Amino acid sequence: MNLKKIISTAVAFAFTAIVALVLSSAGNASYTENQGTASDTTEQHGTTSPTVPQSVVFAGEKISLTAQDRRERMDRELLSFTYSHINTTLMIKRANRLFPIVEPILKECGVPDDFKYLMIIESNGDIEARSPAGAGGLWQFLEKTGREYGLGVNGEVDERYHIEKATRAACSYLKESYTKYGDWLTVAASYNTGRANVDKRIAAQKENKAIDLVLLPETSRYIFRLMAIKVVFSNPVEFGFIIRSSDLYPQLPIAKTITVDNTVASWANIAKQYNLTYLQLREANPWIRSTSLTNKGKKAYKVKIPDSKALHYNPAMTKAHNPNWVVK
Repeated sequence: MNLKKIISTAVAFAFTAIVALVLSSAGNASYTENQGTASDTTEQHGTTSPTVPQSVVFAGEKISLTAQDRRERMDRELLSFTYSHINTTLMIKRANRLFPIVEPILKECGVPDDFKYLMIIESNGDIEARSPAGAGGLWQFLEKTGREYGLGVNGEVDERYHIEKATRAACSYLKESYTKYGDWLTVAASYNTGRANVDKRIAAQKENKAIDLVLLPETSRYIFRLMAIKVVFSNPVEFGFIIRSSDLYPQLPIAKTITVDNTVASWANIAKQYNLTYLQLREANPWIRSTSLTNKGKKAYKVKIPDSKALHYNPAMTKAHNPNWVVK
């Protein structure tokens, strides 16, 4: 190597060393600064583990959580909801629209009010939710199960997305399961994994309640997620969720309901008659799955017509369905 190359290499090496030193210093400064920010964040928002209660009341039954396995399973789900801020916040916002519709139906059907939380964990409160397995709607019915419980499912109409009808169908399933098991948490487990699977495990393990069974991991978590989301919803502020009434989603303003029992050439044309878009009509009636309706059987469908003016609302006027959800 000649002298010129040696000098050039030395200069390049020195330059690289200086750059690395500068970057290292900047990184250390940034780290120190971020440490301070993290400390401030901890003080403001908290990163501590949520407190696991001694017991939870679900569907009228007081369930002790003092046993090691129960406490730790509950802890996991409380942590999951507490630090999944986006999903949990959306659940609360959507519940403000959904619970006023669902709660009266649960009461009418004789199903404990707490099962509104099962709907929430099934779908995150997303009416359009669809699982990889093809389960759809708030209550996540598979097509076959939906039909078994009286829901119409085809390319033009899918009543798994009909809030009221799907809720009643879910109530039918839940009540049938309660007749069989006599325990509401076991009913919830059967909703997740199927009655046959629950029956098999009850027989093998000589226990009658799902909370005491070794279940599939998903189902084992499911029953604790159900209890945990009730705890979080009871006082979101305690878990770090700062939500105002204006942040919540209000109920859709329905001006009237019409009956459609014939072919619909274009739902968009019907929407235009009421100064709505097809999108707005569909959001009020998510069971409509096509732009037209053949309706060969002349079935009567109740179609909600939103108030086109009231759809443009003032968030400050939104009321919290549960005052505990929001900060004053």
